[in-house]
Amino acid sequence: MTLRLHSWPTPNGHKIHILLEELGLPYELVPVNIGAGEQFRPEFLAITPNHRIPAIEDDGVALFESGAIMIHLCEKHASPLLPASGPERALCLQWLMFQMGGVGPMFGQYNHFAAYAPEKIPYAVERYGNEVQRLHRVLEKRLSAAPYLAGDAYTIADIATFPWIRNPERRGIDLDHFPAVKRWHDAIAARPTVARGVAVLAENQRRGPMTEKERENMFGATQFQAR
Repeated sequence: MTLRLHSWPTPNGHKIHILLEELGLPYELVPVNIGAGEQFRPEFLAITPNHRIPAIEDDGVALFESGAIMIHLCEKHASPLLPASGPERALCLQWLMFQMGGVGPMFGQYNHFAAYAPEKIPYAVERYGNEVQRLHRVLEKRLSAAPYLAGDAYTIADIATFPWIRNPERRGIDLDHFPAVKRWHDAIAARPTVARGVAVLAENQRRGPMTEKERENMFGATQFQAR
């Protein structure tokens, strides 16, 4: 059975696009236009009741949550992108969870309140802006001590974090103020596999202001309907 990837060009989608390029795995891409509300279609909800991308179908296994997908694919294919055991594995998982629990949610909240919320709430923009800065300082400290997040080797911890560090100007970040993060970012961006990964569905990247339909599908009451 061909691996099927349900995705869209967001940072969480890019994690899996990049990983599949790094692993060299063939897959069938199923675009899920979240602005158009395709994440609420019954056939997608049958795969992920959380109606969020990405999700995969792999040999009868349906998985959502990008971190779980990354662990599954690396373990299944015995990839060194997730060390098999020991402290190297623990460090990799630690920094993967740091992305899943910190970088992704906090950067996402900043993006929402700074760019998409219909009402600008200074407290929220300041709170999440400060947290974005703090998380960059955590990354700077780590990457000043090691070439990659888990140590000497490039792993899924780096793959998961990189898409959120791209386009730093969207979060009011100047990477020149975080030279270790910039060195790391530029090294990853130069990988041909990463370039191919971020190009997946790039033609569908939303450009220009968000429409009211997109706003409703992504942030409005539609999100909270019982299904």
